Amino acid sequence: MKLRYYAGLLAVAMAPTPLWASQPATIQTETTKNAAFEQDRADILAMAGNYKVRFDMQESTAWQEDYEPRERKISGGNEVVRVIEDTGTKIILQHLLVVDMGDGKDFIVKHWRQDWEYEPQHILVYSDRHRWSLEPVPAQQRKGQWSQTVYQVDDSPRYAGIGAWETEAGIRRWSSNWTWRPLARRDAVRDPVYDRYYAINRHSPMPNGWIHFQDNTKMGMIDGKLTPIVQEYVLNTYTKFDDYNVKAADDYWAKTKDYWAEVRASWDKAFASHRGVTVEEEAQTGTVISGELLSMGTKIADGEMDAGVASDKARSLIARATKPDALRTATNSQAR
Repeated sequence: MKLRYYAGLLAVAMAPTPLWASQPATIQTETTKNAAFEQDRADILAMAGNYKVRFDMQESTAWQEDYEPRERKISGGNEVVRVIEDTGTKIILQHLLVVDMGDGKDFIVKHWRQDWEYEPQHILVYSDRHRWSLEPVPAQQRKGQWSQTVYQVDDSPRYAGIGAWETEAGIRRWSSNWTWRPLARRDAVRDPVYDRYYAINRHSPMPNGWIHFQDNTKMGMIDGKLTPIVQEYVLNTYTKFDDYNVKAADDYWAKTKDYWAEVRASWDKAFASHRGVTVEEEAQTGTVISGELLSMGTKIADGEMDAGVASDKARSLIARATKPDALRTATNSQAR
């Protein structure tokens, strides 16, 4: 009898873990659940503000004997983060870089965007090169969870993950599941041996801002098999800071927000139509239409282009770039 009992325990312990499995949820009353939800929202909303940002990237452990990790790279800048939508269960944060051009002028770079959604029914995941897919989240696995979907500078998708906000050792943090990501521009332009990341993404508030930590396994094809090449650790630190031209970012957004709302709507239409999206990317710019979408935003802000005309053109660009045959056509053209 005892042998059968212990054998049963061992079988349970060795059972495979489901893809979406996470730590068991703590049994909550309605009051504690609501309090947790409001605390989660407060932590997400607290990411908005004016910051000095430090980007610290370090390749560390080589998983291939002949690979030499690259030198540590540190950069930074001044970044404004604004809440551009808050429905209660969905919060959208837009990042705007303020770049001092050295001639008394500041240039605004519409930077990345992060969408947070409570108990999402699906998330838009990176599934392969040039391809993102809408993946359903089982009902039991989305309880109390928040998804974070990160978008590129032109509002095309980058990656998404799902996880819970928790307090451990007195520190609040949100940690994603393991997620696939396309190469960042900083790597793509170097023609590396890896072509994607498998990563965990974490966010934590700190007394004077917040941190974004990435644990990236850089993966590449070796002998036809996707293989780990090197581990990279990225720590992005957002420290509250107002001593730069914050107004320039807010002015840019006031002039272009309607245009970018149309751009987001056009991408959303493509996601819904194709249960995801396939769009060609290039190392220097991201999607092949990124440069033009960003340029029109700058022209609107400078009074050189009508927002309505730009929105019409953006809708057309995104529709053409995301047609099911768009990537195949572009690939054939390059081959010729």
